[in-house]
Amino acid sequence: MTTTDRRSALRAAAGLAAATALTGCSTPGPGASAAAPPRGASRAPSGTSAPAPRAFPGQPVQIGSGPRTRPRVALTFHGHGDPATAHALLDAAEKHGARVTVLAVGTWLDAHPALARRVLDGGHDLGNHTQRHLDINAMPEERAFAEIDECARRLRDLTGSIGTWFRPSRAARASPLVERLARRAGYPHVLSYDVDSLDFTSPGAPAVTRAVTAGIRNGSVVSLHFGYTDTVAAFPSLLQALDRRGLRAVTTTELLS
Repeated sequence: MTTTDRRSALRAAAGLAAATALTGCSTPGPGASAAAPPRGASRAPSGTSAPAPRAFPGQPVQIGSGPRTRPRVALTFHGHGDPATAHALLDAAEKHGARVTVLAVGTWLDAHPALARRVLDGGHDLGNHTQRHLDINAMPEERAFAEIDECARRLRDLTGSIGTWFRPSRAARASPLVERLARRAGYPHVLSYDVDSLDFTSPGAPAVTRAVTAGIRNGSVVSLHFGYTDTVAAFPSLLQALDRRGLRAVTTTELLS
């Protein structure tokens, strides 16, 4: 990614932040968790309840891809980091007619509660990516369950639902214990992926696009992240690449339905 590209992406994200009245929000570094607001802080206005998790018969507990027979893919975003990049990516997806899946970190929702409803109002899936984005597979049982359950409670408070999906933090796949704990928390499936964009390594926008297009095919579930300007800069070319291949970006729920 050139210096000019980086500056353009940052200006676009900053402008969207101002347009959505998010100026003054703290900007945690990539992968960092924001501090929770004080008790009694305002929450996003509640609308109709969001969809609940559902079981997909014939699918494993841990889902890494959808049907290979249909030209659809799921672009999934780990929800954390600067909210300006979240708005930039959601706006770009909607302008293109794409829908995505956002797996939100609980502390990110605490700091930016309006983003939960923003995701849902855009027609996207919203799910659980643990409360603090720590290495959940390395935790003892009760602590790991608390990470899942606390984020689920945040989602319920904000949307009326625990979210449609759960994805483990700091791991591509959940351990057998975390699979079991996710089911205990109310999630029939754990959402993994089969294509990793590696955008969290900040390799530059062209590298992000190449990493996705090298592996994507019918039914793919792609791992991407909010909070990185490389992802914002890469997203238009990534959507164009999907168009050229005849692939449609849908929510994970639609991918599996």
